[in-house]
Amino acid sequence: MLKKFNSIVLLILMVSCNSDQPDSSTTSSQPASPKLLPELSTGTKSDFKKITYLPAGIENIFGKMPSKENGFYKFSFPRQDLKVMLDGVKIDPRFAFTTWFAFMPQDSAGSSGMLMGDVVLLESEFKNVLKKLDEKGIDIAAIHNHLLGEKPKIMYLHVMSMGKPMDLFNSLKEVLSVTATPLKTSFTDTAQNMDWGKTEDILGVTGKKEGTILKFSIPRNERIKDAGVEIPENFGVNSVINFQKVGTKAAVTGDFVLIPSEVNTVQKILTRGNIIVTALHSHMLFEQPRLFFMHFWAVDDIEKISLILHDVLSSTNHAVLRNKK
Repeated sequence: MLKKFNSIVLLILMVSCNSDQPDSSTTSSQPASPKLLPELSTGTKSDFKKITYLPAGIENIFGKMPSKENGFYKFSFPRQDLKVMLDGVKIDPRFAFTTWFAFMPQDSAGSSGMLMGDVVLLESEFKNVLKKLDEKGIDIAAIHNHLLGEKPKIMYLHVMSMGKPMDLFNSLKEVLSVTATPLKTSFTDTAQNMDWGKTEDILGVTGKKEGTILKFSIPRNERIKDAGVEIPENFGVNSVINFQKVGTKAAVTGDFVLIPSEVNTVQKILTRGNIIVTALHSHMLFEQPRLFFMHFWAVDDIEKISLILHDVLSSTNHAVLRNKK
């Protein structure tokens, strides 16, 4: 009986070993089939409502009111003090050099919540800014460039914090005080009679006009969280495309918000369209899904640029009309 049992075990082992051997019809030179990434599913987005209330006295901090957005409010500070040139273009600060701080309330009274922001800095301003942020207990999330070859060199410092809005904004006022950032700016230009051709129609989204500038802020379809908290569209997670008229052409800059599997596809589309990728990096520390921000620059025919950027949007998971040209 034992002899018969041992024979059966031996037969099972032989079959098992043979099943592990490679198929003789497949040569070793054949590559393994790539594993496809599962479709990203992050659930349904919340319907954030436009802010209707603000903390009492908030307008006294920076000497102006913040803008009220869907789910948050925001202060913006264009660096009108900077005179920056790139590729022969005098860059409007609203085009690429605006410091901003946004606050998202997380209780019904709006007395606490999440702050996010991006500080535009000269390299010479960094030491004092970092020291002041440390004193005030405000965390940094990223330090990097957005452009290449601009003079003077401009850097960007992303900040984040949790707490009471009045405390946070008062602290940030002290941070800005160690820079040359103007708290108030005045632009006398007008967007009237500025012909942007078919740009909005090509991209499938309406832009915001400011003087010689046309701005787009385009959300992704995913629900995005930071530190486990869902954040609204445009709270630092929309893809941004900005145009500035340069004679009969336009300069374009901005950043595409991408998931990892989209990064190289977008880089190839931009590079083949003669739009240079100037930076690739993170802006946050604890976001879900993982996001990368790809910055870009070009000076070219407006409609030509628009068509290339449309191809990027239609090849990624952005909330725009697909294949509209």
